Amino acid sequence: MNARTAGKIRRKGGKYLGMDLLILHTVGRRSGEPRETPITWFADDAGWLVVASGGGKRDPDWYVNLMAHPEQAAVEVHSSPAVPVRPHHLAGDDRAQAWQRIIGQQPRYAKYQQKSAREYPVVRLARR
Repeated sequence: MNARTAGKIRRKGGKYLGMDLLILHTVGRRSGEPRETPITWFADDAGWLVVASGGGKRDPDWYVNLMAHPEQAAVEVHSSPAVPVRPHHLAGDDRAQAWQRIIGQQPRYAKYQQKSAREYPVVRLARR
C-alpha cells in the first residue's frame, strides 16, 4: 500500500487526496531494512512538521523507526530527490505552537486528538 501511495505522490508532485504529503525514508528499527512512508506534512520555518497519530491508539511504525535511527532519516517533497533530515520530537511550548499551526491548516487533527487518550507526538524534520 505504501509503495502504491508513494508512486502516486511522486507522480502528482506531493498532493494526494487534497493534502500535502511527503515520503519519509527511515530504516526499520529491528530489520535494518529501508522503509518509505507517505505522511501528511505541515509547513514550518525550520523544516516540515509531521504528526505521529497512528490511528490514535499507538505510535505508528514510521515514528518508532524514525526515533530508533534518526541519523538515517530523509524526506522526498514535491517529487524532489530525498533530502537528509534530523528529527526533533517537540515538547512544551514548541509542541503547542506547532500544534496550533497544524490544526489551523487541518482542523481534523484536533478532532482526532480529542478521541485519543494519548498526546500525539509532533516531530519537526529539519534539513541536515
